[in-house]
Amino acid sequence: MKRILILAAALFAVGTAFAQSEYNRQRRSLFEVLPVYSSDIVFLGNSITDGCEWAELFNNRHVKNRGISGDRSGWLLDRLDPIVGGHPKKLFLMIGVNDLAAGVSPDEIVANVARLIDRFQSESRWTKIYVQSVLPVNGESFAKFKNHYEHGRLIVPLNKRLETLCDEKEVTYLDVWGALADHEGRLDKRYTNDGLHLTGEGYVVWRDAIKQHVK
Repeated sequence: MKRILILAAALFAVGTAFAQSEYNRQRRSLFEVLPVYSSDIVFLGNSITDGCEWAELFNNRHVKNRGISGDRSGWLLDRLDPIVGGHPKKLFLMIGVNDLAAGVSPDEIVANVARLIDRFQSESRWTKIYVQSVLPVNGESFAKFKNHYEHGRLIVPLNKRLETLCDEKEVTYLDVWGALADHEGRLDKRYTNDGLHLTGEGYVVWRDAIKQHVK
């Protein structure tokens, strides 16, 4: 029985690594050859960022998507070179929900976001940084992403920590959570079809919550 459990754990780890290496490497290799310019506005994050056509949503050809589905704060740090090197005008970051689902502590997430900010402030000091709140999740109406729902209680405390970090680093914190949460603090089912990702209506709400900064 013990051998079976060890084998199952090993297969799970291999499967997780494989999922990351396949799609993550594909997207990373693309982002390494696509240029970022000083006039660009970069959206950086995981699948929630990855899933949007940001340039079309804002009707702005300078807006570029650098989201990768499944990404975490630590992994994201390893793919910053092409972005930092392009010295974009603005950076909009949303990261953390996959970290929580994987058991990464809020302390580590905040520390990774701090490292990202430090790198931009050191190497691309004219880039204006916006840290967006982690979005709510909804495990009441949906059942697909159980690990994300089970750790959903940590999202609000994490967001408060991120807001404090932004004050310390003198960068802008944007509350998108409030625009997409229902009265119970869950991701409003009007804006999602799986409790984690957004439908088109959800992206419109997100856009409207931050559009004054995207120009």
